Amino acid sequence: MPKAYLEIQEIERLEQAAQYLRDKLLIRLLFHLGCRVSEALGIKTSDIDFKQSLVTIQHLKQRIKLSCPECNARLGKGHKFCPVCGEKVEKAVADEKEHRKFRTLPMDEHTLKMLKEFIGRGGVNHKNKLIFGLTRHRAWQIIRDCAERAQLPRLVNSETGKEHNVSPHRLRDAFAVHAVKLDDSGDGIRLLQEHLGHQSIVTTMKYRKVSGEEQREWYEKLWN
Repeated sequence: MPKAYLEIQEIERLEQAAQYLRDKLLIRLLFHLGCRVSEALGIKTSDIDFKQSLVTIQHLKQRIKLSCPECNARLGKGHKFCPVCGEKVEKAVADEKEHRKFRTLPMDEHTLKMLKEFIGRGGVNHKNKLIFGLTRHRAWQIIRDCAERAQLPRLVNSETGKEHNVSPHRLRDAFAVHAVKLDDSGDGIRLLQEHLGHQSIVTTMKYRKVSGEEQREWYEKLWN
């Protein structure tokens, strides 16, 4: 039966399959921080506090608002006529805004040690001080190739039922599921929400559903 998420042992195999320190560090940060791939690729040396074992993560979201070119009223994607002035909307005006959010996350000792080693070897991009001089596409390739070498299974999307290769976001999922397994209390879920940077706790709660055996236990009790 296809799996929905990776176990810790499989993440370890993934890290061991990496051929370069850079790739090991990428896997390590994605899993141990539970961050998005865009967040990991945006980390600069100045974002790391080695004394307190902290890293500041920046999350950048693009939000596009559509408005009527005649009266500037807010439009939805499906609008053909403006709900305010009634004019036919031939071409809506797109207002794109950037929303930057920051959160500070703790780091474990081994991850911090690996970061120091990588920086000490001169692996940092000296032009922009980014830890990884990688594109998003290249980061996906690295994770996919390491997963193939580690012979990890394809994972099924619990919402669509479709199977996919191991991707950077699956490491974030694995972190969240691991956290919920250890502590699924109200406080635990709230701390996980804050750590992952979820705006809504509903998004975080899906990991409780994925990780739990509650439904199986409930069902078995019906017949015992």
